[in-house]
Amino acid sequence: MLNRTDGHFSGLAELVYGSDGDFSIIKPGAYVLCAETGKQIQLHHLTYWSEELQEAYIDAEAAFTRWKTVQNTK
Repeated sequence: MLNRTDGHFSGLAELVYGSDGDFSIIKPGAYVLCAETGKQIQLHHLTYWSEELQEAYIDAEAAFTRWKTVQNTK
């Protein structure tokens, strides 16, 4: 796994989101996109994601909104 704080990458990264606050970088980049808002999340600010859905979220509110949407479609 690459260091989360490496700042020399640019563009969209591809990650595999794991449990225990860990993710693996598949394609290096500077950011990922929030699945709820579409906003860019710099990797060093990435805190919220779903291991189950393999999605990133910009903040807790976006994560909760997405969770509610997924629950309503089950």
